[in-house]
Amino acid sequence: MIKTIERYILRRITGAFLLAFGAMIGVVWATQALRQLDLVTAKGQTIVQFLKMTMLALPFLGVIVAPFVFAIALIIVLNALNSDNELVVINATGAAKIKVFKPVMAFAVVLSVLTLVASLWVSPLGLAQLREELTQVRIDLVANIVRPGRFIEVDDGLTFHIRNRSGDGTLESLMMDDRRDLETTFTYLAQRGQVAEIGDRMLLVMHDGTIQRRTNATGAISIVKFESYAFDLTSLMPQASAPTFKPSERTIGELLNPPAGDEYYKRYADRFRAEIHDRFAVPLYPLAFGLIVFVFLGQARTTRQSRHTGVLGALFGCVFARVAGFGATNMAVSDPDLIFVVYALPLAIIAIAGRLSLADKTPVWIRIIGHAMHVIVGAVETSAERLTARFANGRT
Repeated sequence: MIKTIERYILRRITGAFLLAFGAMIGVVWATQALRQLDLVTAKGQTIVQFLKMTMLALPFLGVIVAPFVFAIALIIVLNALNSDNELVVINATGAAKIKVFKPVMAFAVVLSVLTLVASLWVSPLGLAQLREELTQVRIDLVANIVRPGRFIEVDDGLTFHIRNRSGDGTLESLMMDDRRDLETTFTYLAQRGQVAEIGDRMLLVMHDGTIQRRTNATGAISIVKFESYAFDLTSLMPQASAPTFKPSERTIGELLNPPAGDEYYKRYADRFRAEIHDRFAVPLYPLAFGLIVFVFLGQARTTRQSRHTGVLGALFGCVFARVAGFGATNMAVSDPDLIFVVYALPLAIIAIAGRLSLADKTPVWIRIIGHAMHVIVGAVETSAERLTARFANGRT
């Protein structure tokens, strides 16, 4: 059974992770949403469609940021435990380091399993759906060629104009001038209209309007009033093509068993192979990050400077490990013989950091790195204090 102290540490890690994950995923989502903002401003999509499409990328973003969020949450918790002297009390009671190590690794294992599931299935399914939605937007006639307040010639002799397009897709104050017939000109005016797909036909359904028919030879005009009228847009619709899914947009089953006639797979087989191995290597990084942070912050520290150096060491170690992982994946794309590096790198980090985490004495090279970072942090703090004092005493 999990002891009280282990439950306490696990609860704090879980709370810190959820708060940090919500904040970071919100920031990342906002940056991605800004890239898709033209769906509303330029392509005329509704805000509901915009939110739906941007939310589909969240599983993919979550897989990327989850290890970093775990590292940040663990740094916060361990640093707080050290600041409140709780780690000192734990050590003073004679409890082994494993009492703090076990909840850290328990959370890391759970996060690794969730990351594996998201990486193999959830993330690619979301990205594939996003690709289909983007393809549909590109072939959306109204979204691409009908702009409020502008006269748009969608075909030779056929001109559209609308005053506004509401949030539910309704076209308000619609005017359509059809001069494609050399003998007769038709002008359609309607209070509102909507584009509807019925069967294999695309129709513009107009309500509360009139049809003005003018004979070009004589100039005779006849006007017909209607409550509802459907105009066929099928011939104006661009042909939809099946989207091409990238390796990141395919589930693990589709990567392992691609269609026989998939030309994209044949052209980029190296990318598909590297993507398969990267999917299985990604869940190793929460374990690696947890061990890296524990190496630097898992023991009780007494001075403010040493805590700062531990935090910086943990952050730099995690960033270096993930950047090296991205580099290993890129190397595997260009040289298939280096596939083993994708796994060897995180496994080596886990082995080394795990050994250091459970060691009774901090290795000499770790102490040297800590001392060097302590000197650097001290120099930065001294420079900042001098700069602050200089501006405080000056007139600026």
